[in-house]
Amino acid sequence: MTNLTRRTLVQGAAAAGALTGTGMTDWAKAWAQASPFKPEANAQLSLLRWRRFVEAEDAQFNKMIAAFTQATGVKVNITSESFDDLQPKASVAANTGAGPDIFWGLYSLPHLFPQKCVDVSDVADYLGKKYGGWVPLAEAYGKLGTKWISIPVAVNGGYINYRTSSIKAAGFSEVPKDTAGFLELCKALKAKGTPAGFPLGRASGDGNAYAHWLLWSHGAYQVDDKEKITINSPETVAALRYAKQLYETFIPGTAAWNDASNNRGFLSGELHLTANGISIYAAAKISADAKQREIAADMDHSFWPQGPVGKPAEIQLAFPMLAMNYSRYPNACKALMAFVLEAEQFNPWLEAAGGYLTHMLNAYDNNPVWTADPKNAVFRESAKRSLVAGARGPLNEKAATAMADFIVVDLFANFCTGKETEAGAIALAERQLRRIYR
Repeated sequence: MTNLTRRTLVQGAAAAGALTGTGMTDWAKAWAQASPFKPEANAQLSLLRWRRFVEAEDAQFNKMIAAFTQATGVKVNITSESFDDLQPKASVAANTGAGPDIFWGLYSLPHLFPQKCVDVSDVADYLGKKYGGWVPLAEAYGKLGTKWISIPVAVNGGYINYRTSSIKAAGFSEVPKDTAGFLELCKALKAKGTPAGFPLGRASGDGNAYAHWLLWSHGAYQVDDKEKITINSPETVAALRYAKQLYETFIPGTAAWNDASNNRGFLSGELHLTANGISIYAAAKISADAKQREIAADMDHSFWPQGPVGKPAEIQLAFPMLAMNYSRYPNACKALMAFVLEAEQFNPWLEAAGGYLTHMLNAYDNNPVWTADPKNAVFRESAKRSLVAGARGPLNEKAATAMADFIVVDLFANFCTGKETEAGAIALAERQLRRIYR
């Protein structure tokens, strides 16, 4: 079997309808002439992005950057880092005043050092007016007060990935829509030898998604809207107890999982239900391994179950793009950000990503990627359903730090693995939050 992980590149053809060759270059040159964002003379940019998971997405992104260079003369050097390494590198750059001009990062990265970000309000206003407005999640991640400190390019939606035959064999016709039924499904899957599994390790994407869903779906939150710490609550206790019951149904080893682990387990056939982006399905569909193609045919996706709060309570992985104020070429940075999100570029790129990325501008709701395959459909809603880092509290440096420090992930890991008692796990999280919210 081919050893595919989340970091294995998904093969795929270029998106249908994409501008190619001379057509893309001609359009880009016309755009550069008309655009209100004019790069500085002799500008050159360096861009550090999250490491690609879908090869067709990366190929299409590189095409649009090449067209930008041909149209504007601005050379763009692109490098990539893993999810877990990108934030530390951005923080070092912010502290030292040296590094890439643009960071394309995760979650609330710009809110870790908002004073170091270029004001891109003009870019956000231009794009919002042209493309049907931004979803609320984009404004939360992109703005500090009334000022835009980043352009929220997309989110990576993560939902329940499951083997259809396995849940049917466990006695279920679909993934239950409530947490009580979901627990019963996971118990039944374990009994059938086709277990579920979710990461309790410090996985920036999947670990944060799972832990925050556990907390928020039970009505527990880190802080309230006044930044009063509220983690020590009956709702947190209920979330911990529910999480422990779920953990007991899991495949072994989830306490040490990173963002690649559940992909690997699912594609090996050992794992039958988890939460992830569409990358597992995308990889399996076009795999050279017939067994993995069989997995793709037998799997589907569903929304996160709703807990006692009775409404969606999920966090999706936002990908904001920010320019650092030490850059010598802030206008070139703005021009590149605007260029990426223009329809002629963004629509083909969204299709190339195959559902791995979800838009933040309302005009892209009708992109054919969401209807070409019914198994893609739930991911279209991810940007509109997601809460933000901190949930009830303001999205600022404190909320961003709490996310970066994995406080909610560690809360559940400490209790579920027996490292801490219920009270001990909560007390530790509370101390960590008090150190941040002071």
